Amino acid sequence: MTVIGYAFYAVFALTEKDKLMLKKILLLTLLPGAAFAEELPAPVKSIEKQGITIIKSFDAPGGMKGYLGKYQDMGVTIYLTPDGKHAISGYMYDEKGENLSNTLIEKEIYAPAGREMWQRMEQSHWLLDGKKDAPVVVYVFADPFCPYCKQFWQQTRPWVESGKVQLRTLLVGVIKPESPATAAAILAAKDPARAWHDYESSVGNVKLKVPANVSPEQMKILSANEQLMDELGANVTPAIYYMSPENTLQQAVGLPDQKTGDAANLLI
Repeated sequence: MTVIGYAFYAVFALTEKDKLMLKKILLLTLLPGAAFAEELPAPVKSIEKQGITIIKSFDAPGGMKGYLGKYQDMGVTIYLTPDGKHAISGYMYDEKGENLSNTLIEKEIYAPAGREMWQRMEQSHWLLDGKKDAPVVVYVFADPFCPYCKQFWQQTRPWVESGKVQLRTLLVGVIKPESPATAAAILAAKDPARAWHDYESSVGNVKLKVPANVSPEQMKILSANEQLMDELGANVTPAIYYMSPENTLQQAVGLPDQKTGDAANLLI
């Protein structure tokens, strides 16, 4: 199995509920707030009054006019009949059974939102594990007392050490009462990235100078990481993120199931 393949198959451990939650969170956080500028046809206005926010219009098949919007943080599509007197809210399928509406929602809403969240992770406080020029970048939210984080760290060694993948760890303190102080001790080390590497490689047995109280500086970092993790819709560690070849954000929450390794072939 390749490193790239490993990163990819992680998402297959997600349930559909997990994927839906990620999309909801990204949509809620990042959808543009500006009002739709065009004058809406009466049938579309009537649907808008039901709580739908119209984002943009588009040309739809069959001579219809389409409108992309959101309802309760989910993407929706509305189609106006050619006579302009009727509007239909729902999915449109072509003769091959392809969901044209979902393709549009993914492209116009979820994919851009995911890329913006990726940029936020890039700008956050993370610890580099691996070569900084490794082609595959994987972000991991990890707690010092998370056993699955340690397993994931161990499983990625062949790919990180071969220079194919770089892990960027965002430390959080959410599992135990002593998690914040332990994470702060790593962040306060002379070389935090090395301290985290040594800590994980020792399976948490390395001795740290754990402070009695977390400094404001370290607490700010931990709080920011935890807030970002929450906005991404993750509530357990490890929370793993990477970009697919199509430049869309992928999420795996919890330890990826290696039994799904056949999916790795999709990125080889």
